[in-house]
Amino acid sequence: MLTSIAGRSVIVTGASKGIGKGIARVFANQGAKVLVVSRTLDEAQAVAEEIGNGASGFSADIASWEQTQAMAEAAVERNGGLDILCANAGIYPQTNIEDMDPEEWDQVMDTNLKGTFLSVKACLPHLKKSDQGRVILTSSITGPETGFPGWSHYGASKSGQLGFMRTACIELAKHAITMNAVLPGNIYTEGLDDLGDDYLATMAASIPLKKIGAVEDIGNAALFLASKEANYITGQTIIVDGGQILPESLEALE
Repeated sequence: MLTSIAGRSVIVTGASKGIGKGIARVFANQGAKVLVVSRTLDEAQAVAEEIGNGASGFSADIASWEQTQAMAEAAVERNGGLDILCANAGIYPQTNIEDMDPEEWDQVMDTNLKGTFLSVKACLPHLKKSDQGRVILTSSITGPETGFPGWSHYGASKSGQLGFMRTACIELAKHAITMNAVLPGNIYTEGLDDLGDDYLATMAASIPLKKIGAVEDIGNAALFLASKEANYITGQTIIVDGGQILPESLEALE
């Protein structure tokens, strides 16, 4: 059983839906004080009210230095400090290279990669004051491990997060702050609702565990990396995908 994180101050970016909302819920259920961050304040506040336990909503675009600073300061003001940053926010438009405007590439990089850097930089002065400073990135199997048509920019940004992490964790280590990443596979979120049962069944069939993951699966991995028990783990990745990346072909699952 993990040591309680009750009372710990946590920021979760991109927490208005999907994996971010799942992470926020897992931490709130364990008694942490969660700042739910989204570009849309109404959505952030709705999630904070839903998960309860003292959570509050905050609006920030993590591609903005000024807004990420305000985000970090809000967590400190509302929750008495900052212990854990879950840098989860990301966008994933699907466009083939031939059809992709350079502006779309820049937008993905600004949110997914630059936004990770700015979130860490803004939170660092406050995390240094914690006795259990943690940074958990939400990367992906797409990019670091796999590829998918239309997601060249997304994959590049997610691989870039890990390159950033492997140097940043060394810099943060002198302050006793750990930094790790969770790499989700296929996770059931609101974005899959309109794809239909046949499509979801096909997705599940390609996974050795024969099911699509839940957002709580990612939240639980993040919870472990934020725990006292994980204090000697830094610069590492945890793939949470039901074994999705392992088969050489679909025949391996027959």
